Amino acid sequence: MKERIGTAFILGAGLGTRLRPLTENCPKPLLPVGGRPLITYSMDHLIGAGVNRFIVNTHHCPERYADAFPDGAWRGVPVTFRFEPVLLETAGGIKNIEDLVAGDERFFVYNGDVLTDLPLEDLIDAHFRRKPEATLALRSEGPVRNVDLDEDGNICDMRGLLGRPGVRKVLFSGVYIVERSILRRLEAGRIESIVPVFVRMIRVKPGSIAGVVIDRGRWRDVGSVSEYEEISASHDLLQ
Repeated sequence: MKERIGTAFILGAGLGTRLRPLTENCPKPLLPVGGRPLITYSMDHLIGAGVNRFIVNTHHCPERYADAFPDGAWRGVPVTFRFEPVLLETAGGIKNIEDLVAGDERFFVYNGDVLTDLPLEDLIDAHFRRKPEATLALRSEGPVRNVDLDEDGNICDMRGLLGRPGVRKVLFSGVYIVERSILRRLEAGRIESIVPVFVRMIRVKPGSIAGVVIDRGRWRDVGSVSEYEEISASHDLLQ
């Protein structure tokens, strides 16, 4: 029987500054793509991998999420929203849902502004096979390749923060699995990205943050107005 992960935390609290003015009154993950909110493509992707519960953090225009999901669910899968009065960034946002993942050994974390259909079963298999504290889905190509892999395929640096160049640079897709144990490394209320947390862990214990290069499937970061307009006009939308 294949392993399954039941909970996914989708990051929905960002300000979407790169997509202004489109995001002045709308969170970026709720921008319409193909007639429905961008975030619902992430949800469908995760449902296909066996996820049966969503948690979404909110900050900018939180009431828009209630409008988009009036039943508190998507395709019958419950969605719990966690409002952040102060934007906590990625690591802070993960720590802020600690009580909501009390029954989970591990869970997905998924950037709410990516559009992808990469095979999540490859990520799940790699995580259970290697058993690190986190496993990141990586891509060989992309606009920002700032994750370094060593000769064994382990993540040895991110953003050059450790000064440990590997043998290959890859892109971090914004989709990953974390063990509940990682919550002990995070400080409640601290505004911090997850990348420095991962880097500290790599420094102390190489191999604690794993990665798997998954080039199958499509991946797009909705990072600018021009990219959003291109995706919105495409006839090759993810279904």
